[in-house]
Amino acid sequence: MFRGISNLNLDAKGRMAIPTKYRDKIKGDHGGEMVVTLDHMDRCLLLYPMTRWVETEEKLLSLPNLRKSVRQMKRLILGHASEVSLDGQGRIMVSGPLREYAGLDKKVVLVGQGDKFELWNEDVWNSDREVWLDEAPDLMENDEDLKHFSI
Repeated sequence: MFRGISNLNLDAKGRMAIPTKYRDKIKGDHGGEMVVTLDHMDRCLLLYPMTRWVETEEKLLSLPNLRKSVRQMKRLILGHASEVSLDGQGRIMVSGPLREYAGLDKKVVLVGQGDKFELWNEDVWNSDREVWLDEAPDLMENDEDLKHFSI
C-alpha cells in the first residue's frame, strides 16, 4: 500500500530516488520493476508497480478497439508507458518525453495512491492542491459517493 506525500528531486539525467519506505515492497512484490505513464486527466505521471500495471494494461487492452475513445486512451496510456527498474541506489529513470509532459524539473512530489503513485511538478502540485482544498466542501456535498464519507 502506497500512501503519503514525498518531496523529491530529479537529477540532471532524470533519475529519482524512490523513498526507502517503498523500496522493499517494490523489490519484493514486484521485482523492482515499475511502469511510468502519463495521467490523461491531469498533467502528472502515474507510476505503477509492474504487477499492478499488468492488471491495468490487461483491462485497457480488453476494451473494444472500434471505439475512438478507447483507441485514444490506448495511444496515450500505453503509448507513453515506459518500463523502469530500481537501480542499486533505489532510483528510477523518468524519460525525457514524460518529464516534458508533466513539466518535471528538479523539484517533484510523489503522491501515494494506494496501488500506484502520482508524480507531480512541485509547483503544479501545490497550486492544484489549493484548488482541490477550496473545492472539497462542495464535492463532498454534491457527490453521492462522497456525501456520506467521513474520516
